[in-house]
This record gives sequence, C-alpha cells and structure tokens, in this order.
Amino acid sequence: MDTTGCGSYLQARFVTKDQKFAVGESPFSVPENVGPQELSALINKLLNEEKAEEDVQQIDFDFLIDGELLRVSVSNHMEEKGISSETVVEIEYFEKHPAPTPEGSLLHDDWVSSVQGLEDRIITGSYDNTVRMWNTQGENLMTLSYHSDPVKCVSWIKKDGETSLLVSGSHDQTLVIWEVNEEKQTYQALHSCRGHARSVDTVAVDKSGTKICSGSFDSMIKIWSAVPGTTEDKSERIEDQHKKKIRSEKNQPLTRTPLLTLDGHREAVSSVLWYKNNEVCSASWDHTIQLWDVESGVQKSTLTGTKVFLSIAHSESCGLLASGNADRHIRIWDPRSSEGTVVKSSLSHHNGWVTTVDWSRVNPNQLISGSYDQTFKLWDIRSAKAPLYNMSGLGDKVLAVNWNIPELLLFGGADNCLHVFRSAEIIPR
Repeated sequence: MDTTGCGSYLQARFVTKDQKFAVGESPFSVPENVGPQELSALINKLLNEEKAEEDVQQIDFDFLIDGELLRVSVSNHMEEKGISSETVVEIEYFEKHPAPTPEGSLLHDDWVSSVQGLEDRIITGSYDNTVRMWNTQGENLMTLSYHSDPVKCVSWIKKDGETSLLVSGSHDQTLVIWEVNEEKQTYQALHSCRGHARSVDTVAVDKSGTKICSGSFDSMIKIWSAVPGTTEDKSERIEDQHKKKIRSEKNQPLTRTPLLTLDGHREAVSSVLWYKNNEVCSASWDHTIQLWDVESGVQKSTLTGTKVFLSIAHSESCGLLASGNADRHIRIWDPRSSEGTVVKSSLSHHNGWVTTVDWSRVNPNQLISGSYDQTFKLWDIRSAKAPLYNMSGLGDKVLAVNWNIPELLLFGGADNCLHVFRSAEIIPR
C-alpha cells in the first residue's frame, strides 16, 4: 500500500474471529487518515503476499473499532470516540456483507400489506381482500378468499408437510384461521375470530403454535387459541351468513371468541409480537411500547417514546427491540436495561415514516426496514449513521418487510408487488 504523503502514523493490531483471514497480532504502523477501503487493501495484501498469482483472492472487509463499524478515517473515528492515538488500537475485521441482489417482483391486484416466509414458502396479505401462498421460486400456489375487506396482517401458525395453518387479520374486524392442503390444492377458513371493534392491523403466533395475539385500531390486544376445532367455537349466526351471499354456504367457519383482552393502550395498536413464552410486546400510536404477562393479563412495563410507533421487531439472538417510527427514525431498545434510558441507538437515514422493521434470523447485528419514502434498507446496528445498503426504485411506499428466510429479503408495498432480494448468508461476527 502506497503511504506516500499520508502524514502521521499510528500503531494498529488487526484481529479476526475467522482464522482463515488471520494476519497475526503483531502491531502494524498505518497512516492515521486511512479508511475502510485502504485497510481492506492492506489486509488483502498481507493475505496474498505468499500466494501464487492464480491463488490470489480479493475480499472486501469491514472493520470494527471499539464495537462500531469504521465509516470514516481511522483518525476521525478515534477522535469522535475519544480513543487515544498514543496506544495500539485494536481493529477487528471480517468479510463484508455483499449487496443483496434482486430476484424478482410478484404482482398482486392491490397493495401488499403484509408478508411472512417459512422454509420454502411465503404468504402475503393484500388490500384485494385475499391471502396468497407462494413458493420461493415465485409461483403463486394458492389464493385464499373469505375476508370482506383488505387483509392487513398474516402469520404462519405451523407447517406440517403438505398441510399448513395460517392466520390473517383484516379491516373487516376479524381474524381468520386457515387450513391449506397443497397436495389437494384446497383451503378452508376454519375459524372466524370475532371481538375487535375496528381493523385488525397486526397478528403474531407464539412459538408453540397454540396462541395468537392480535392488535387493532380499536386500541385493544386480544389473545386467541390457534388450535383448530375446540368446543368453545360456534357456527356463525344465520343473519351473518345471509350477509355473505357471495360465499359458499358450505364449510362456513366456526366463530371463535378471544381467550383474553389486554386493555392499556390509548390509541391504535400498530404491532404485536411474542416477547417470551407468556409475554407479549405491543406498540401503539399512543407513543408507547408495552410488555404484558399473558398468564395474568397484567401490564409489566412501558417504554415511552416521543412519536407514533408503527412497527416493532425482537431479535432473539441479541435480545434487543427495533422500532419503526413516524419521525423517520429506527430506534434500538434494550427492554432488559435497568439504566435511565433503554434506547441504545437511533438509525437515521429514511425520509418518511418507517412503517416496518425486521431482524435477521442469523446475524444479531443486522435488520431491514421499509418506509413511506419508497426505499428499503439493510442495516448493521454497529453503524448508526448509514445503512449497509439502500435499495430504492420502488413505485410507492413500503408497507411490509420480512427476513424469516435467511437468504431472502421480502418487501411489500403500495406498488402492488412483493419484491424479493437474495442476501448471501455471511456467518455473524
């Protein structure tokens, strides 16, 4: 690496958790004003100096100093963080996450409000009142119709061979539990869950696949059984069936009522998730995130923000919550914190409401987001100033993202498409 005219130098020790990239831990003298590209070139030079020409590989690396990704020169980073240049600075490096590549777009008849992957299948909810099931090759395997208004949220309950159980929530104030049989190419609306007074905007299923949590514009959270065919269910009333002349009179779903109602939010509930086995986390337009004990129905704690919460996601691997907010920011929360503040950092690069966020299932540092600014972004929480990758070019606002399938980034929105990007699986560092 040509260091002519580089000015002052500092001592740096390069460390990595991936031993095939190790260059030894002896300190190197490097110019203060080098950035990530120059450091990557230096590491490649050290790795390749004893290799034959045909074996030389050029690999892009990222660098961490004191737990934060290097995005400026080493000297600027150290100055910002108050790290003395008189000591040997430890710089950790690892293979850079490659840019996601577009796989294609799956067209719907209206806005794509929700999406969730599982193994080699994807389900979407749409404003055309339907739920669709796709394979990861982009084929529409089935379209499920029963709701009378736009579908706002979908979730898998379980997948067992050719048979799947799903749940969807709708502007028609109901949730529907579906059974899908791919071998027979059939589906059935098993249960119509009734109890909300306004649009059902968010739904989550617990790990056991036995309980459903829903949140609504009526400010209520409700817990339902996800197990088909219990004795508490009853057939829909005759007058309800008369209102549904467009539907078959056969196989009408059984009406299901909630097991529990959690009443604590003052405005619409925008997002719910299962935080632990018997704990639910909810986000609301009332500027709060609330944690609930489902066994007792008691609110355990409240995280208070300054703006409307539009989406939350929880990472099991790092224990953190991410929230998408109406002030264009993503906030990272540690609900376990006993410190004065539980907001660890803010990710600020969107220019519109951040409608949806989701964590990587394999890398505890990465998440994706979608916004009304018509972009979706891939982030590393160790770099708050800018995303790893910014994916734009959509025709309208993003309403849903999902990263359940590690190699696929899924985005749906008001351009009537589900956009699929492929992301290389890099072992977390």
